[in-house]
Amino acid sequence: MAVVADDDHEQQVKQTEKKKPETEDEKRRKKIVPGSLMKAVVRPGGGKSKPAEGNQVIYHCTVRTLDGVTVESTRSEFGGKGTPIRHVIGKSKIILGLLEGIPTMLKGEVAMFKMKPEMHYGEKDCPVAAPDNFPKDSELHFEIELIEFSKVITDDLGVLKKVIEEGQSWETPREPYEVKAWISAKSGDGKVILSRTQDEPYFFTFGKSEVPEGLELGIATMPRGEKAVIYVKSQYYTESTLMPVVEGVDEVHFEVELVHFIQVRDVLGDGRLIKRRIRDGRGEFPMDCPLQDSLLRVHYKGSLLNEEKTVFYDTRIDNNGQPLEFSSGEGLVPQGFEMSVRLMLPGEVSLVTCPPDYAYDKFERPANVPEGAYVQWEIELLDFNTPKDWTGFSFREIMDDVEKIKGTGNRLFKEGKFELAKAKYEKVLREFNHVHPQDDEEGKEFANTRNLLHLNVAACLLKLGEHKKSIEACNKVLDANPVHVKALYRRGMAYMASGDFEEARADFNKMMSIDKSSEGSAKAALLKLKKEEQEVERKVRKQFKGLFDKRPGEIAEAGTNDGGDEATSETPEKDDLDNIDDHEERTRQTTEPPPRPGILSQLRKLFASVGLNRCTIL
Repeated sequence: MAVVADDDHEQQVKQTEKKKPETEDEKRRKKIVPGSLMKAVVRPGGGKSKPAEGNQVIYHCTVRTLDGVTVESTRSEFGGKGTPIRHVIGKSKIILGLLEGIPTMLKGEVAMFKMKPEMHYGEKDCPVAAPDNFPKDSELHFEIELIEFSKVITDDLGVLKKVIEEGQSWETPREPYEVKAWISAKSGDGKVILSRTQDEPYFFTFGKSEVPEGLELGIATMPRGEKAVIYVKSQYYTESTLMPVVEGVDEVHFEVELVHFIQVRDVLGDGRLIKRRIRDGRGEFPMDCPLQDSLLRVHYKGSLLNEEKTVFYDTRIDNNGQPLEFSSGEGLVPQGFEMSVRLMLPGEVSLVTCPPDYAYDKFERPANVPEGAYVQWEIELLDFNTPKDWTGFSFREIMDDVEKIKGTGNRLFKEGKFELAKAKYEKVLREFNHVHPQDDEEGKEFANTRNLLHLNVAACLLKLGEHKKSIEACNKVLDANPVHVKALYRRGMAYMASGDFEEARADFNKMMSIDKSSEGSAKAALLKLKKEEQEVERKVRKQFKGLFDKRPGEIAEAGTNDGGDEATSETPEKDDLDNIDDHEERTRQTTEPPPRPGILSQLRKLFASVGLNRCTIL
């Protein structure tokens, strides 16, 4: 077999993953020994939910000796104040027995916990101080009545939520989703503030202050269909279009039923590319979305955002009713279109508003779409198929598939879509972690292909201006093969682009010493390097003109560039992109501006050029 099973790989990853540090509560729970904490249910509770980490619990507690003598209690009939205890599991300081026992209880349940001393205040380094005269070295009974528990929304306990009826899924609304919900409100003493008298559920958009802040924070934790009470303290009871602020109310209880929400996504995060779901799809978001490269089938209608809403293309009309079929990750549709479709579920219909730079300004533009036009697509994702992984493939089948993916990457590179090309090469490199050649011949082919992929990644990074990462990609090849000529060439070009001229010169000279047939490429690169150095020196001289022309005691000012840098007279050569995997590659002259070394590098070159390189700075 040429491929390691995914389960084996996942097991290896789990073994090497860094474990999260244990919390203090987890460390305390490890001290529990069998028999030190016993529970007996006195009165069963209701429902199915139990308190969890982060929930606020409200409970009465009565502590007795084993022979029934009351030690302390929150209940008034046993000498207490009648006020129940409030704790937040995982945040409040609480004795170990209750930390372990309360999460086993249902709402309304009464239970008796028999605790050894180490489970209550007799615990070593107990975080809770024992009350005065408390028998902390005795075995005791703790009678607990769990009155209520609720989800803590804010750390200051200003917003809490109690679930009345569970929702239908796990997706919850967020900014800028559009929400429909039945809402009513009462003050803490039961006075009605807002009645549920509307004919329709209240409609609002997240993030626009259309409901009080605390209510919005609570609804943000609710899935579709959930019913809940959201407790909002005065500091989160803010002015909104839903209702005015009622003076003198310390806490408002909102009864909410989340009827529906429309997923609205700000795809770019700047408000320009907006995807609005207008019909739900099948499955759960985002697990059932085509996030990975897939073969997709969609119907879409494109229109301009003018007054007439001019339709420029409709697959149901202009494509003989046939859907558009395309592979994602290959630059076959506008970038904004693909980004939005990747966030859709099968069967979903969404309305996408897209700016020109993510629509047709950087893509083949339809004749009836003017330059700089914002567009709107109504997209229906019919279905999609993800490509098969290599599990069970022979080595030859894997390498044939690699050639197809690499060919797609090369096409994207030639089209100037360097990010997409890089993603293709990197995808194969990740999958190569699971491939194990079975003999020397396969091993040689595998190593050569992996080296070419790393160098293709380096070429993409160089085009994207990420020179340091380009150098790192080349080093992955040179670490295994220090005399790899093409890797030296690529790294030299990356060094030159970043202004590290000496390192670049060393790589080009090493090329010639290793392989005489590379002299043409190396000498052309050295010639380009010399021109780049001369250009940098010219700019540095101009910038610091007059700095050393003054007599002692006079103040010299560095020259300023008042007219901008002059363009060089060189004509860039055409990139050799016929096959970026060729072992020999003609030197490439890009249209990028010359590298800009740091100020210290510029000063060193300037000092050397004026004969001051032997001076000592005192």
